This record gives sequence, structure tokens and C-alpha cells, in this order.
Amino acid sequence: LKEENAILRSKINKLQIQSETQADKMRKLEKKLEEKKIKEEKEAQDLEAMVQHVEQNLQLMTKRAAKAENSTAKLRQENAQLQAELRNSRLENEALRAGQAGLAAARQNAEVALQHLLQVTTSSRASIRQLLSGAESLQLVADLLKSIDRISEVSEDGQ
Repeated sequence: LKEENAILRSKINKLQIQSETQADKMRKLEKKLEEKKIKEEKEAQDLEAMVQHVEQNLQLMTKRAAKAENSTAKLRQENAQLQAELRNSRLENEALRAGQAGLAAARQNAEVALQHLLQVTTSSRASIRQLLSGAESLQLVADLLKSIDRISEVSEDGQ
């Protein structure tokens, strides 16, 4: 009975040691799990913040593009008006040349109209370049948003 008792105590000691080892492993695994949860939450928050920032930038660029489009339309309209003025000035200039009266005034009007036309043309080109730049920025943001969607899909598949 004493031998059997000793054997059972030995088995109990081994089982207690095994139990403590498994408890330690379990505590370590729980700690790692908690750390991973915290890390994933932080990554999710960082990703959400980045998405919000990108959305804000997208809205801002959309507004800029709309303003550039409006500005371009106005400048084109002004350009057309100035070209009409230039044509009228040229016709007036030709009429004055034919009549040899007021030649200097017609030339001056034509020159002023030409200067306005050149200014509007230069301004229109700059606005068009700005509009194209805004469109490229919007495309870049759209590509970035597509990448974020792919990252979140990969993250969801990984869980």
C-alpha cells in the first residue's frame, strides 16, 4: 500500500508539474492573443484614420477640380467674347482703312482687343493645366482607395 501510495504521489507530482507547465503556456498564449488583438485594433484605427484622410483629400480635390472646370468654362466664354471683339475690331479697322478715317483709333482698339485675347488665352491654358492636374490627383486617390480595399480584403481573409 505504501509503494502504491508513493507511485500515486509521484504521478500526482508529475501531473501537477505538467498542469503548471500547461497553465504557463496558456497564460503566455493568452498574453500573445491579447497583444495581437491590441495590435490589430491599432492597425484598424490607423487604417480608418488613413481612409478618412484620403476621403477628405478626395473631397478637397473634387472641389478644386469643380472650381477649375468652372474657371475654365468662364475663361473660354470670355475668350470667345474677346475673339468676337477682335473680329469686330478688325472689320472696323478694315472699314476705316477703306475710308482712311480714324485709322489710329482702330489700330489702338485692335491692339487692346488683341492684348485682352492673349491674356485670356494664357489664363485659359493655365486653368486647363490645373484641371488636368486635379484630374490626375483624383485618379491617384481612386487608385489608393482601391489599394485600401484590397488590403482590407486580404486582412479579412487572413482572420
